Amino acid sequence: MSEIRTAALACRDAAAQLAMLDTEARNALLRAMADALDAQADVILAANARDIEAAHARGTTGALLDRLRLDATRLAGVSAAVREVAELPDPVGRVTRDDVRPNGLRVRKVRVPLGVIAMIYEARPNVTADAAALCLKAGNGVLLRGGSEAIHSNTAIADALRAAIEAQGIGPDVLTLVTDLRRETMLDLLQLSDIVDLAIPRGGEGLIRFVAEHARVPVIKHYKGVCHLFVDASADPDLALRLLLDGKTGRPSACNALETLLVHADIADTFVPRAVAALQARGVDVRGDAGIASRAEGVVPIGPDDDAAEFLDLVIAARIVDSLDAALAHIRRFGSDHTEVIATRDEANARRFVASLRAAVVMVNASSRFSDGGELGLGAEIGISTTRLHAYGPMGLEALTVERFVIDGAGQVRHAENAPGALDD
Repeated sequence: MSEIRTAALACRDAAAQLAMLDTEARNALLRAMADALDAQADVILAANARDIEAAHARGTTGALLDRLRLDATRLAGVSAAVREVAELPDPVGRVTRDDVRPNGLRVRKVRVPLGVIAMIYEARPNVTADAAALCLKAGNGVLLRGGSEAIHSNTAIADALRAAIEAQGIGPDVLTLVTDLRRETMLDLLQLSDIVDLAIPRGGEGLIRFVAEHARVPVIKHYKGVCHLFVDASADPDLALRLLLDGKTGRPSACNALETLLVHADIADTFVPRAVAALQARGVDVRGDAGIASRAEGVVPIGPDDDAAEFLDLVIAARIVDSLDAALAHIRRFGSDHTEVIATRDEANARRFVASLRAAVVMVNASSRFSDGGELGLGAEIGISTTRLHAYGPMGLEALTVERFVIDGAGQVRHAENAPGALDD
């Protein structure tokens, strides 16, 4: 038996123990985990410093370095997110249907844990704690397979969390960090369809495609976040500018950051110069079509691959469009089904924008940066799904459970020949 299979089986056994706990016991477990992160902050930050030093030596810069970095404020946010998950309503045991059939059978649909979740991710050490909190709150075991670039950070965080879990009387293998980072081991993990119930990859498009193409277990995924802001002819220009600057410069390395700006031609003469100047003042490289370039200085010509690019940096593609229909056509062609935004005062256009796009999140007059589980009330987010399976959009606790039927009867049988009277004959 391979080591990864042995680890997965141990995780499944511990998850069965966890699933027997009531809501308050699981909440207490999460609070203890958050306390452990605070208590081990110096150890975790020292481990992260080792990862950052190694990243600098490899020449890592920009978005990847930002995703890797922890500081005292970010780490405090990680432990706070674990506590927030503890306070969220528990989906486990929630009854979503309850009725009685004509034959007297009581039919209920009840939410139950998925079982064992494999979390495969890159760079972001906060995912170690976020994924653990969400999976354990929902009664699941979790196998965490982070990237080599964050191995010291992930190990320090996992060690703190496992110690807290064990102190609460739960088998620590319910949270298992995979430290064998060979690709062969990940491939073995993705074949464990008899143990692992769901794989969730988070990271670059290459990682996600690799997982999706090689897994025998179900996979929740989104390949990239090419998020658009369409500034309609009726838009409030001040509001649109706020959405643009927040969406592009708030945290450009995030998958919910804006990557493309589309401006209606009727508002372009006044909005484009102002928008480009504001973006450039914040260090953004604006790559625009001829219409953008003719209305503002310092615009770089848009490249052949820029319309579909996830820059994850202070770079944005910008185009003029003649109509809402043209904007929708552009988004359908180049979008990634992640998050799309319209700035408009026209309610009919807002409704058309929402109805015409299949993105997981569609926003009217709100920043794309709100496309996040925490901001949408889900607590810490485990990922975002652009695949229409049991979850679509930002995924929180409920997405880590499934509904099953629970039937209460009083001896009913389907075939008359099996009824007690027939048996007596």
